[in-house]
Amino acid sequence: MDTALPNHLNAQLFIDGEWTDAESGRTMDVVNPATGGVIGALAAATAGDVDRAVQAAQRAFDGGAWRDMPVQQRARILNRFADLFEADLEQFYKLETLNNGRPISETRAQISRLPQFYRYFAALALTRRSDVIPIEGPYLCYTQRVALGVVALMTSFNHPLMILSKSLAPALATGNSVVIKASEQTPLTTVRLVRLLVEAGVPKGVVNVVNGEGREAGAALASHPLIRKVVFTGGTDVGRSIGEAAARNFALTTLELGGKGAVILFDDFDMERAVNGAAFAAFIGAGQTCVCGARILVQRSMYAEFLERFRVKASGIRVGDPTDPKTQLGPVISERSRQRILAMLERGTQTGAKLLTGGTVPQALKTGFFIEPTVMYDVPPESEMGQDEVFGPVTVVIPFDDEADAIRIANATQFGLAASVWTQDVARAHRVASKLEFGMVWVNDHHRLDPASPWGGFKNSGVGRETGIESFDQFSEPRAVTVNTSGKTVDWYADDGELKRLN
Repeated sequence: MDTALPNHLNAQLFIDGEWTDAESGRTMDVVNPATGGVIGALAAATAGDVDRAVQAAQRAFDGGAWRDMPVQQRARILNRFADLFEADLEQFYKLETLNNGRPISETRAQISRLPQFYRYFAALALTRRSDVIPIEGPYLCYTQRVALGVVALMTSFNHPLMILSKSLAPALATGNSVVIKASEQTPLTTVRLVRLLVEAGVPKGVVNVVNGEGREAGAALASHPLIRKVVFTGGTDVGRSIGEAAARNFALTTLELGGKGAVILFDDFDMERAVNGAAFAAFIGAGQTCVCGARILVQRSMYAEFLERFRVKASGIRVGDPTDPKTQLGPVISERSRQRILAMLERGTQTGAKLLTGGTVPQALKTGFFIEPTVMYDVPPESEMGQDEVFGPVTVVIPFDDEADAIRIANATQFGLAASVWTQDVARAHRVASKLEFGMVWVNDHHRLDPASPWGGFKNSGVGRETGIESFDQFSEPRAVTVNTSGKTVDWYADDGELKRLN
């Protein structure tokens, strides 16, 4: 791989082993959110391009070069890819920071763990056992795991490589072919990753990329009749439409959708740790993550002190050029996103919420899509700010009286993706975690991911799980094989008066 990033980056389509432009020739600008400047061109796929990619993936699957490859060899290729990925990490850090505006310190910390995901699922492919099922009679019954076929992986702008890797690794490890649709705002690291997959030895047609707008390329991919599973990360409304489109073809879905994460701080917890943990939960990734600490629930006895110390912490976060290692908060993804967030803040103050700090565009940053880290307090839990996803560097602080009150407020939302409980009381930690209606609960921490742990939510936060054995198994279907070991065949139609078994 090249060691320097070019000044202008192209994101072509990758179909049947070839890089190609969209059949229409149309392109879209790729923008650096830290400057607002154009840094590349994105081939905008049409429905015809999507069909070509899916057909290529289906041919590759039917041909069996990857699906029928001995699992030991498939695992070797994935491990070889992980080594190539690891050797190229420095360029991935820079490219993802350039494309989505996350501080280089964040992209370095996140992307450095991703080769582990491919090694983990390669290991699962080697070690995951099928079942032998005890059934009545002289029969041996066992299961086989069968790859689904062509899988669509549709990722979002906030964590392009991490979100892709959570599903690409198990999809490939189980023998599927894939068609990737990256966010049109952040396609660049996906393109670089696919080049490494080819270099590692993944056969032609097994991995395909269709870039472009969600309403055209994404919609065509989700509804394509050959797609056997759709994995999507994004907003709840779009996820619902994708789920409906996939269901018409009886395709499986894994949908990681919106969230309104709750950070529950009890008064027995150290104040400094509480402030630091809440700031990390709220502002990592500029709050552009479905699991961010969007609601900080603070026990009333510590509420006043927490507000003052949290104000100091949030206002001291360094906002600026994401390529600078000293920067702690980058821009949001686009001007449209920034205006949406600012409008929500204005409506929040109009309906009674109070601004603790932030809430405006940093005056020192004349270009790019920056917003100050923002904290609102005395926010009614049932209000828009207390209920709806902001997806920006904004959090709200809400007081609670006791354990039951904290659980009630935390669960009173349409979402159920992630929450965290902060307490020194071990029994309380387990008790509260067991009553929270969220797919993931952290204790005395937040936003932790491991390839072995299932990732996903309840309620309107989606269905299915990424990572873990659960994800691995959801990229295949079980086949039951039943063997008659008696050496006899029943003559069902003999008039011998014997009681015969039908099932």
